[in-house]
Amino acid sequence: MRAMGMREVQAALDALRLEIEVTEFETSTATSAQAADSVGCQLGQIVKNLGFMIDKRSPVLILTSGDQSIDERKLAALFGVGRKKVRMMNAEQCLALLGYAPGAVPPIGCRSSGIPVYLDATLKRFETVYASGGAANAIFPISPSALQEATRGSFEDVTRD
Repeated sequence: MRAMGMREVQAALDALRLEIEVTEFETSTATSAQAADSVGCQLGQIVKNLGFMIDKRSPVLILTSGDQSIDERKLAALFGVGRKKVRMMNAEQCLALLGYAPGAVPPIGCRSSGIPVYLDATLKRFETVYASGGAANAIFPISPSALQEATRGSFEDVTRD
């Protein structure tokens, strides 16, 4: 299955009329630390886009701040399942369901439509955050409120205390 890329993310941004451009870097932005270094921003301003499977059959996309870690117990409680029923997507699932390899998963423009999106409430600390642009060296700036609107997601407390 072919991986999607920056073109699909830019098309999604254009379709939403956000007037945001995906920026391609010479350096990797695959990890939060690499992205923050490339952009020159705080680690927390980087949006980690993480695919999870709930009870082996329900995909969800969790957008969290780069300086936070997901609390799988909180995530399980959000869906009313036990912690062991929450698993991060593997590379094959990321490609099949989201359309991108790990490290390049964007918050919009995914292969499967209708995947629920949940945003880590700590993203609200920042005026601007930076999300993956669909490649391991591409990102785009966006406000947390515009990100919520674009993804039709909801802000939740899903990170470790």
